[in-house]
Amino acid sequence: MVVSDEEYVQEITDDEVEAHQVTRGGKTSSRAKGRGAKVGAWDVKRTWEEVEEGADGTITSTIEGLIEANKRKRLLKEQAPFQRGFFRHVVLILDLSDAMTEKDLRPSRYILTLKYVSEFITEFFESNPLGQLGIIGMRDGLAVRVSDMGNNPTEHLNKLRSLRQEEPKGQPSLQNALKSAWGLLYHAPSDVTREVLLLFGALLTSDPGDIHSTITELVSSQIYCSVVGLAAQLAICRTLVTRTNPNMPWQNYYGVALDEVHYRELIMRAVSPREIPGSAAADDSNSGTGKQSATNEARQPSLKMMGFPSRKPPHPPSLCACHSKPITGGYSCTRCSSLVCSLPATCPVCRLMLVESTQLSRSYHLLFPVQNWKEVSWVRAAEVGQNHCFACLCPFPVKSVEAPKGGGGGSGSGGAAGASSSNSKGVTGSSNKDGVSESGRYECVTCEKFFCSDCDYLCHEVVHNCPGCQSTMLMGNEEGGEGDQMDIDES
Repeated sequence: MVVSDEEYVQEITDDEVEAHQVTRGGKTSSRAKGRGAKVGAWDVKRTWEEVEEGADGTITSTIEGLIEANKRKRLLKEQAPFQRGFFRHVVLILDLSDAMTEKDLRPSRYILTLKYVSEFITEFFESNPLGQLGIIGMRDGLAVRVSDMGNNPTEHLNKLRSLRQEEPKGQPSLQNALKSAWGLLYHAPSDVTREVLLLFGALLTSDPGDIHSTITELVSSQIYCSVVGLAAQLAICRTLVTRTNPNMPWQNYYGVALDEVHYRELIMRAVSPREIPGSAAADDSNSGTGKQSATNEARQPSLKMMGFPSRKPPHPPSLCACHSKPITGGYSCTRCSSLVCSLPATCPVCRLMLVESTQLSRSYHLLFPVQNWKEVSWVRAAEVGQNHCFACLCPFPVKSVEAPKGGGGGSGSGGAAGASSSNSKGVTGSSNKDGVSESGRYECVTCEKFFCSDCDYLCHEVVHNCPGCQSTMLMGNEEGGEGDQMDIDES
């Protein structure tokens, strides 16, 4: 084999050079115009020229608009009533191969993935207190079990911290990872939603056998898969998502990260319970295609028996029934009196679901979410006359008309034109792009109270209640004459 230290330089013709002329601002070069503007021309978009300055000469208003639009992204979510998985068993598959050492995502794919997965675990158990999670890694063609199925986020976070001391190596094996995930999920009860979330950074998979047979096993076990890619879209990942999510658009469960922010959005998309194929919304969306889900009969509403044990006081160490480890506290099963470490859990002896009442109430908002609040125009704001947020009492912005620039030194026609332009901007306001209100107000369609953007985000993402509706219910109870409250003598 001939070895050369010189670089290879390919000779190109003038036509090839003209076909790759860089265009700026939508204008092509004279040479490209003469040749008819080749189809393969590259376009350079100057996004910094699209930033608009405010009246004070800064871009603060633009940045605030982007932040507010990011908070209102949930308006894009579907609010039609459909069946969701209330009890979720999720297996998270991480790519620990050499492909994760790439630094196209800063500081690297591996470090950024561990950071986002830690945030995902915290958000997952905040939104799904009755769910369980397990983590599997792909390294050296093997499936490595990072953490077992459990509902304790501290244990999962500690396992992830130990991964920071290791380096990704080898090739991933998607088939082995899916088989391990199937082994963790196949014994779950039939009323539990079984899910797999795959974070895949490689462009290949080293499998010992036929991966399509493994996908068939996942389909028969009703295990739904979602994939987040880091490099490019792969045909095998698309096949996996399409077959395990029947009658559902595969774009909702397979995405490729464009940057760090988009990567986090794709991961956090799996926090909220997914729509179950075969529910009413899925049937309505596919009624014209004639497709029917095989899980329609298996997903009929049914009652589930639960136990609500109380925490036992400290006692001499005894072995728990779930991990066979000595503990001094724990919870006693209400049916067979077996000792378990934490809740929620399934009793290893009698298979009774053990939960706390607070965990069940925290999951209530998944079934009945708060309705999205609509944007308030300046006309509506003037009709109601509410100048402060109903929740935090912060004052709303006041509609103002900018004075025409140039004062009296300019010509009369120029001053009139400036006044007309500023007046029209003050009347119409900014458009409701990305769900952002032009007046900074958001109205609840039930109680008709106005709220600011921060309270809008807090009520929908954290509190899951409307302060206006809650206060209306409280006032109604007081006017109804419910007087069985205890009288307190303050003398």
